Amino acid sequence: MKPFALLLLVLALALSAAGCGTEEGPVSAGPVPGEAGAATEEGGSASEAPGEDTTSDPAGTEPVAQRSYTVWFARGDELAPTSIEAPAVEGVASAAIELLLDGPPDETNLDTAVPTGTRLLGINIESDIATVDLSSEFESGGGSLSMFLRLAQVVYTMTEFDTVKSVRFHLDGKAVDVFSGEGIVLDKPVTRADYQELDAPIVVESPTPGESVSSPFTVSGSANVFEANVTLVLLDAKGKELVRTFTTATCGTGCRGDFSTQLRFKVSSAQMGTLLVQDDDADGDGRPSHSVEVPVRLTP
Repeated sequence: MKPFALLLLVLALALSAAGCGTEEGPVSAGPVPGEAGAATEEGGSASEAPGEDTTSDPAGTEPVAQRSYTVWFARGDELAPTSIEAPAVEGVASAAIELLLDGPPDETNLDTAVPTGTRLLGINIESDIATVDLSSEFESGGGSLSMFLRLAQVVYTMTEFDTVKSVRFHLDGKAVDVFSGEGIVLDKPVTRADYQELDAPIVVESPTPGESVSSPFTVSGSANVFEANVTLVLLDAKGKELVRTFTTATCGTGCRGDFSTQLRFKVSSAQMGTLLVQDDDADGDGRPSHSVEVPVRLTP
């Protein structure tokens, strides 16, 4: 081959090698894997490194709203209310009955006539009447007082709501006309008036047992006592009298009336105290005929 032709061949081969590539074009090195700022195919930021927690911080979640439910239990053979803090849900009536079925909080020193194992099957409220459907365990046990108490606990708890004036009972989905072996007739909706004989002469609705109070705080409730006179005494942790005062219920001596008054006190440190709500010494024996003790936590 002539030198000139050989030179042309060499140049052609060189040009061909320089222009060689893939169909997709040149390959870019791109970001180093794991390097901050590495991009995805969609142009977004890269995923977190393996093992990094990507769940939301529990501390950042919004707290569940709470509300106070007034639930009625028993103190001896009388009805007694207490206030229980629980989540605020849409079905507040069902929530209140569930709290009743759970039994009284330990710090209240209250009892319940509702049998263990009783379940709420449903509640329907229509025209001021609440139909409460409970499991058959609700009528287990015996004794007329126990039966009346458990019925009253449900009625009083339900009628704490403005939308309920009376209660109709169902057991296992069936309407109850005669309750238990005691033969208690329930052929119509019942109200609080049907169980007034179970009302304590003095009922303290606020404060509730174990509640923290600071000065001043309100004492309220109802009473059916001689001349409607209600005496209030607040004791500190050592039993020392901090304050003594009295108020008058809106009705008394044979009828039940409401009362409400404020107490003011001074303590140097937080401590447990006792609120005594009493009537007059109508019998003349030097002590009140009726007295309710409410343990409270006194705060400065």
